[in-house]
Amino acid sequence: MCGFAGASWTHPGQAIDAATLDSMTSVLTHRGPDQSGAWFDAWTALGHRRLSIIDLDSGRQPLANETGSVQVVFNGEIYNYRELRDGLQGRGHRFATQSDTEVIVHLYEEYGDDCLDHLRGMFALAVWDVSRRRLLLARDRMGQKPLVYRNDPGRLLFASELKALLQVPGAPRELDPISLDEFLTYQYVPHPRTMLAGYCKLPPAHKAVYLDGQLTVQRYWRPGYEEPIRDRSREDWQEALRETLTEAVRLRLRSDVPLGAFLSGGIDSTIIAGLMQEQSNTPIHTFSIGFPVKQFDEREHARVAAKHLGTTHHESVVDPSALKILPRLAWHYDEPFADSSAIPTMYLSEMTRGEVTVALSGDGGDELFAGYDRYRAVNLAGRVDRLPGPLRTLATSSAWRLLPASTRQKSLLRRGKRFAAALGKTPEQRYLDWVGIFAADRRRGLWTDDFRERLGSSNAATFLMDAYAECPDRGFVTRTTCADVLTYLPCDILNKVDIASMAYSLECRSPLLDHHVVELAARMPVSQKREGRRGKTILVDTFADLLPASIQSRPKMGFGVPLDHWFRNELRPLLEDILLDHTATSRGYFRPEAVRRLVDEHLSNRWDHSYRLWSLVCLEVWHRMYLDTSTPPASAPASL
Repeated sequence: MCGFAGASWTHPGQAIDAATLDSMTSVLTHRGPDQSGAWFDAWTALGHRRLSIIDLDSGRQPLANETGSVQVVFNGEIYNYRELRDGLQGRGHRFATQSDTEVIVHLYEEYGDDCLDHLRGMFALAVWDVSRRRLLLARDRMGQKPLVYRNDPGRLLFASELKALLQVPGAPRELDPISLDEFLTYQYVPHPRTMLAGYCKLPPAHKAVYLDGQLTVQRYWRPGYEEPIRDRSREDWQEALRETLTEAVRLRLRSDVPLGAFLSGGIDSTIIAGLMQEQSNTPIHTFSIGFPVKQFDEREHARVAAKHLGTTHHESVVDPSALKILPRLAWHYDEPFADSSAIPTMYLSEMTRGEVTVALSGDGGDELFAGYDRYRAVNLAGRVDRLPGPLRTLATSSAWRLLPASTRQKSLLRRGKRFAAALGKTPEQRYLDWVGIFAADRRRGLWTDDFRERLGSSNAATFLMDAYAECPDRGFVTRTTCADVLTYLPCDILNKVDIASMAYSLECRSPLLDHHVVELAARMPVSQKREGRRGKTILVDTFADLLPASIQSRPKMGFGVPLDHWFRNELRPLLEDILLDHTATSRGYFRPEAVRRLVDEHLSNRWDHSYRLWSLVCLEVWHRMYLDTSTPPASAPASL
C-alpha cells in the first residue's frame, strides 16, 4: 500500500524539478512511511512513498523492466500476482523481485493496456512507456484506491491525493461551484470532479492515456447488472457464492506483515472474519471500537461473533471528539467530506494499526446483497406506485406534512416522514431525496442569487441518474443497488475507509469487493438477496455456520456518531464559531439567514438538521484550511 505522484509534459518549460516532486511525495508520507523513490527522464517524473506489505526488501518503486523502457508506480495490492507471475515466467519474462508491482511491468509488456483485465485487486497505477512517450493511468474496478489529476496545456499532473498536486508551485486553488452543489446533495464530491476547479478524479474502472499532450479517458469494466442469470437454483447460487468469496479471502491473506480484521458483529464483517479463521491455523486478530452512547455501540455483538469464531479480539471504548479530530479529517480528506462515520473509522484504524499492518473488512455487502433498510422503502414505494389512481393520490398527498418532526436521528417517525414526503416523485428522484443531505428545494433556498447564477443549468441529480441508466431492464430495487455500487460505494464508503486507514498507514482489504464476487452479485436476482423485511438473506443462508443466531437476525445498526446530540451540547459553540462567523457568512455562497434558520431549528428541537449542519461545518473548515491560506498545509494542523 503506497502513495505516488508525478507529471508528464510535452515541453521542457513545463517540467517539474526534483524538489517539487519531493514535496508532492512527502505530503503522502502517511500512505507510505517505509521507503521513498523517484525517477526522471526528459518528459516524465515519477515519485513514490511505500508501505511495505509484500517483498519487504526488494519491492522499491518506481520499478522498471530489465531495459528500463517501462517504469511503474503503483498503489494497492494485486492479490493474484503469484498466478500472474507464473504465467509470465512461462512466456519468457524474467523477474528481479518477488513484488506484485513487477507483475504489472511485465503484464504491460505482454498485453499493453489490456493488462488491466488480468489484475485482481485494488489499485491505482501509472505506467510510463519510455520509448513511446506514453503514460497510462488506471484505477481499480470498484474505486478502492484513489487517483487524481490536473490536465493543463502541455502538462499532466497526477497523484494519489489532491494535496500532493497542490504542492506544485503556482497550483491554482479555486472552488468549483458545481462541485459545491453536488457536495451538499450527496455529502461527498462525485467523480470526476473535485471541489477545486481544474482538478479531477479518475473514476473507478477507468484508464487514462496521455500521449502527445492529449488525455483520453475510457472505461474498461462494468459489473454486469445488465446481464442477469435467472435459471440458477438457490443451492447453486449459494455454492457459487461460498466458493467465490472463500477464494477472495484466501487471496487477501497474502502478506509478509501481520493481518487482522475489522469486526463490528454485523453480518458482513463476521463472515469475512469467519472465512479468515477457517483458513488460519491460529486465532486471527479482530478489532472493534465502542462508544458511550448505547445506540451507536456494537461491542456486545462483536464479542459474540469473536467468541463464536474463536478469534483473539481487541476492543476499545472511545468518546469521539469532533473538535479534536475535525482538523485531521479536513486535512486528510483533501475536500469536504461529510459522512460522519469517518470519525469512528479513523479511531478504529488508529487502534488496529497498533497491532497489525493489514485489516480485512466487510465493505460492500449491503450494496451488493441489498442489505440497507432503504431498499425495503424502495420496494414499498414501488407498491404504492402500482396502486389504483385514487388510492395512489391519497398515499402521495401532502398529508405527510401534518406529521410532527422528529429530533432523533434514527427514529421511525423521521424515516416515515421522509418516506411519505417523496412518494409523489419519480422513483429515481425520491431515492435521491432519501439518501441526499440537502434536497433541491433546500439548496435553492440556501444559495445567494449570485451563486445560483454561477451554477447555471447544472443538475446535481445527473450523477445518480446516469448510474440508474446502467441497467434499465432490471427491477427497480436491483437498479437502486446498482446505482449505489457505482456512486455511494466508491465515492463515500470506499473513500472514507481508504483515507481513514491510510492516515495511520493501515492497509484495508475488502474481499466482498473482489470483482468476481461483484460480478456474481450483479447477475443474481434480487429475490435471492431479499425476503420480506430482510436483506442479505443469501449471505446469511450461505454462511450460517459462521454467524451466531443473534447476528443472523439482528437489525443493521450502522457505524455513526450522535451528531444531533453533539450539536445541541458540546458542538454548539462550533455552530457560532464556524457557521455563523463573519468569515463564513461573507463568502457569497449561502444566504446568512438561511444558515441561521437551520441552526435555530436544530437547537430548538424543532427539526433534526444534524447532517446538514455537519456538511456545512466540514465545508467551512476545509475552506479555511485549503483556500484561505497562502499555501496549503503540508501536514494536519493540531487544532482549528
